[in-house]
Amino acid sequence: MLIVVPDVLTPDEIRHCRQILESSPWVDGRVTAGDQAVKIKNNLQIPVDSPQARELGGLILAALGRNPTYNSAALPLRVLPPMFNRYDVGMTFGAHVDNAIRHIPGSGGMRMRADVSTTLSLSDPDEYDGGELVVEDTYGAHKVKLPAGHMVVYPSSSLHHVVPITRGSRWGSFFWAQSMIKDDGLRTMMYELDRAIIDARAALGDEHPSSLSLVNHYHNLMRRWAEL
Repeated sequence: MLIVVPDVLTPDEIRHCRQILESSPWVDGRVTAGDQAVKIKNNLQIPVDSPQARELGGLILAALGRNPTYNSAALPLRVLPPMFNRYDVGMTFGAHVDNAIRHIPGSGGMRMRADVSTTLSLSDPDEYDGGELVVEDTYGAHKVKLPAGHMVVYPSSSLHHVVPITRGSRWGSFFWAQSMIKDDGLRTMMYELDRAIIDARAALGDEHPSSLSLVNHYHNLMRRWAEL
């Protein structure tokens, strides 16, 4: 399931992120790549333990907490602290699958399963050429190029790549979540059921038997499928 979530950050939050990132130290993005990805990754990142990363990561986590679409789609149990990258002219990231298990920084070695990947745009499409995120699934390849403040959520099991930049610079944040429901097919069903509940409640009211029945089914499926 690939879902675009609009307006995750406000214009003021986007400006703040860009101001902080402009004065941040940038390092080779391969420092966080796995054995295979290191051969095909060519971008820049700010250090994950830097004050700038911690400040902006907290801002994004707060934005996720207030975003119902993200929480409905990802059903997050844990979210890895957001990281920040930049693609300048000629930079790219070849086809790869994200690592299944991630270490949580500052946790003393705690690990989490990466079920859901997210890319949050901090650049507008007119600031660069190329740079599309291409995510492959059973229905083909999907190109994603979003306005600043929008993000795309997709299964971490998906093969994906970033098209080379030919003009300008693409800035963004990326992170992973361990979902309460690790299977993407089941998670998709829960998301669609949640959307149906919202529509039913708006059309029929909270006390209508159909609304109550749908909510009942949602929570009972969560009880059956969730892993905490």
